[in-house]
Amino acid sequence: MTRLFIARIRSAQGERPLVTVRAAAEGEARLFLEAHYPDDAVEAVVEPEEWVSDADTGTAPGDIREQVGVWWPASAEPRL
Repeated sequence: MTRLFIARIRSAQGERPLVTVRAAAEGEARLFLEAHYPDDAVEAVVEPEEWVSDADTGTAPGDIREQVGVWWPASAEPRL
């Protein structure tokens, strides 16, 4: 069973729109993202606590979608 994760990805040109990925666990999500964006930095991968979308986020493991026009939510910042 897959869960939804959101990711913050930074390319040489700057931050990408919010990226969603379906995976069984955070580590697997990070692996999918690193393979999909080999030249970019995966800065954060979290479950989307309060983030809600009506956009297509996929259903299969490894489904990666850029949510154009949506940026990393401040509420998703890791808590220390």
